Amino acid sequence: MKEQRYAAIRLYKELHRIGRDYPNPKYEFHRKLRGMFEKNRHLTDPVEIDKKLAFGEYIKKETLSLISLSKYREMKRRYGGDT
Repeated sequence: MKEQRYAAIRLYKELHRIGRDYPNPKYEFHRKLRGMFEKNRHLTDPVEIDKKLAFGEYIKKETLSLISLSKYREMKRRYGGDT
């Protein structure tokens, strides 16, 4: 149980850091992140907690992909694409 708690805290910190670079500021990434973690605060079943942590890792990968794509598109826009 303690390991899951530390894993959840680590995941929250990682997502919070990643959220600084989120491309759309109107989305309010940090507010939604905190809301999702608070919504699942009451969980005690280890299997359910593992499922939520796995989903959080999936969200982390998707967010990193979105940020990379956004940076790529901006570089392409700035320096020209097909000329």
